[in-house]
Amino acid sequence: MVLGAAGWCCLVLWLPACVAAHGLRIHDYLYFQVLSPGDIRYIFTATPAKDFGGIFHTRYEQIHLVPAEPSEACGELSNGFFIQDQIALVERGGCSFLSKTRVVQEHGGRAVIISDNAVDNDSFYVEMIQDSTRRTADIPALFLLGRDGYMIRRSLEQHGLPWAVISIPVNVTSIPTFELLQPPWTFW
Repeated sequence: MVLGAAGWCCLVLWLPACVAAHGLRIHDYLYFQVLSPGDIRYIFTATPAKDFGGIFHTRYEQIHLVPAEPSEACGELSNGFFIQDQIALVERGGCSFLSKTRVVQEHGGRAVIISDNAVDNDSFYVEMIQDSTRRTADIPALFLLGRDGYMIRRSLEQHGLPWAVISIPVNVTSIPTFELLQPPWTFW
């Protein structure tokens, strides 16, 4: 395989993320882009659940990323109506990853993005696994770094917005390196 200058730049750009993820390969990531609000218009990296949940069969050019209320999504959601046919942003903690995914699925969500509850986590991806209850979930479940989840929620609060508009999944191999806008807080 021969890589041109752009290919090497892309490989070098993503290599630290691969090392930080303890052995994950580049294709084990899924990317999404925040389109609005503009102050967080970046491409974010997430990892899919290991042994539960569905996969993205459709690319959503514009879909709402709705922060769940309560944020841990371990039971009934007060804003479940807004999650229907959208993607929920949930925070880690309180119950299993699978339980959170099932709650979002039961509210009609198309997918769930679960951010780490450690807001200073900007490099360690947690492996989301089955919780041994023999339950299942059909919607995609993704893990997002705590710093990324915090920054998305903070921006929404500052702008008084109930959701972000995102595009998911994003094929980063088709984006020129100079246009690949990653969150500035993820650079070392």
